[in-house]
Amino acid sequence: MKRIVILLAFTFVTTIIMAQEFQGKAIYKTSRKIDIQLDSTQVNSEQHQLMMDMLKKQFQKTYILSFNREASTYKEDEELEAPQPAGVELMVINTGGADLLYKNLKENRYTNQNESFSKLFLIKDKLEEHDWELTNEKKFIGEYECLKATKIREVEVVQSGISINGDRDLDAEVGEEPEMKKVTVTAWYTPQIPVNNGPANYHGLPGLILEVNDGTTTMICSKIILNPEKQLDIEEPKKGKEINQEEYDAIMDKKVKEMQERMKSNWNEDRRGENVEIRIGG
Repeated sequence: MKRIVILLAFTFVTTIIMAQEFQGKAIYKTSRKIDIQLDSTQVNSEQHQLMMDMLKKQFQKTYILSFNREASTYKEDEELEAPQPAGVELMVINTGGADLLYKNLKENRYTNQNESFSKLFLIKDKLEEHDWELTNEKKFIGEYECLKATKIREVEVVQSGISINGDRDLDAEVGEEPEMKKVTVTAWYTPQIPVNNGPANYHGLPGLILEVNDGTTTMICSKIILNPEKQLDIEEPKKGKEINQEEYDAIMDKKVKEMQERMKSNWNEDRRGENVEIRIGG
């Protein structure tokens, strides 16, 4: 009996060590399809194209997923923002995303550290259950052979609140029930990297997810480093006001509506230059 206990203990310790030792880092590039129609009497074609290019750059970001078999952190690789052209002020209110997203796959939970409206939040909740449908369709992303998986997701249709030189049209966004629509999410994962993880809130496939497209946003892996020489820092964030996802969403909804009301009340103020304010859901 003593030999069995010793053997089981040794096997358990070995499993923990293997889980801790297997680490990796995946670099993702993100982009978002932007299609906003503006009144040609207020904005000419050149100005419209300039705004669309600026908006696209707002969503062209690089993220780093640091992972082991049980947990991960997902964080933007921040760079200096490019200066905006003279005479144009662009403000995008994006209530989605995360400053630092920690996922614990073993415990089926996440912690999202996010600074919104000058306040630091620590959003803790259960991981979303993804009802993936696996297919046999394959393609290569870099050197990795990937398989396709899809799911149907219901999302809120967020209309864009647009202001040009103080002329505002935000009434449709205040006090109305949100319109919902179904979208197809497509993911490509590789069984060659045996972790059920991926970028942002995506996970739950038998291999690392290297690409995700939800019809609007695309996240694609550009580089993978497995078992780097330097130990990766995969730690859960601790600072911020602790709330759950539902509470955070309610706070953000209230803040955005307050901002819209302030914008409407000041619509007739004299402003110089061209000010464009656009709300885009996360």
